[in-house]
Amino acid sequence: MSNDKSGIFTYHTLPNNLRMVHRFCPSEVEYCGLCVMAGSRNETQAQYGLAHFVEHTIFKGTDRRRAWHIANRMESVGGEINAFTSEEATTIYSSFPAGNMPRAIELIADLVSRSRFPVNEIDREREVVLDEVDSYLDSPAEAIFDDFNELIFAGSGIGHNILGTEATIRTFTPQTCRNFLDTFYTPGNMVLFYMGPTKPQRVFSIAERHLGHLDHPNPEITRITPPEVAPFDISRKHGTHQSHTVIGARIPGMYDDTKRTYALLTNIVGGPCMNSLCNIALRERRGYVYSVDAYTSLFTDAGLFSIYFGCDDEHVKACRRIIFDILSRLADSPMKDRTLEAAKKQYIGQTIVAADNREQVATSTGRALLFDNHVAQPDEIVERISSITAEELRMAAERIAPERCSVLTFG
Repeated sequence: MSNDKSGIFTYHTLPNNLRMVHRFCPSEVEYCGLCVMAGSRNETQAQYGLAHFVEHTIFKGTDRRRAWHIANRMESVGGEINAFTSEEATTIYSSFPAGNMPRAIELIADLVSRSRFPVNEIDREREVVLDEVDSYLDSPAEAIFDDFNELIFAGSGIGHNILGTEATIRTFTPQTCRNFLDTFYTPGNMVLFYMGPTKPQRVFSIAERHLGHLDHPNPEITRITPPEVAPFDISRKHGTHQSHTVIGARIPGMYDDTKRTYALLTNIVGGPCMNSLCNIALRERRGYVYSVDAYTSLFTDAGLFSIYFGCDDEHVKACRRIIFDILSRLADSPMKDRTLEAAKKQYIGQTIVAADNREQVATSTGRALLFDNHVAQPDEIVERISSITAEELRMAAERIAPERCSVLTFG
């Protein structure tokens, strides 16, 4: 067991190589869970949607519990248990009133080690997931991101829809799910995270009691870096009353030193505040859009910067031109010091406010240890943002200059 210098984090690794992180937080609510390095990127083409389907169906029965007992285990004390899947990870976690940590860890351990995937429950949940797929595809503002990713990450496991397709989902059996669980939900491929007031030694002791028996060997996870594709400009007819557009470009992945620079740049271009450059130009000054947002998606070996906007058909060309003008200016000349300092101050403030979302902080703690083997302290993050120079920002902007961007429009 080891502590970091801040006293906030305590780390420990079990003999079976399960890594654990304890984040001290005086609170009447506790959080704990498992982050697993298994997501849609780990699926074969015939398995598209399997990681997400397994995340759903581990709640449908174990050797010890039926589905109702699983749902009721944390709810009966006022807590909840939840899960979500991304391209490279699955997170299963619980939030609960302080004092119920042993109950939560035992339940989560039961789900990942003793799930049975009963046939009747699998068939019922299959229909739920298929409804989720249909609902997603009916929303062009969401579906356009999947189509864009398929184009820009063509030839890799990142591009396909996390939910899968009806054809693949119909093929999943209890054994299919069990095989995926046994392959990827292994101790060396998972991280247990906890945030709350309970002492580290007690959390780690409870975790060892319920997870120390796991002994599956680690899977050999190979990542094929998505090949670079030539910029594209594609329009697709969807018969919607509004046009939807994504503009984006490849950027470095999560292990690159520029990730904080791109986070700041994204906030400047199209962050959540009303003073983002795109929001001022497209909404406040011209009324072309209701919202325009910029995003940064970072994977282990690749990244994506993207901007989304929805508007009337007649304004698409103008919106594109304005966005490209903004990106060109950022790439052509360094930002003035005063403007940059104001942008950094705003972003640091947003980071501090986001830290008040304890559920998000808890799950991101687990993800950080899973992928980085280290959880950045709050002052580390602030220091890195504060150190970003105007030239670093300009160089990052060069990677997303108009000539490097791809465009997809649904109209």
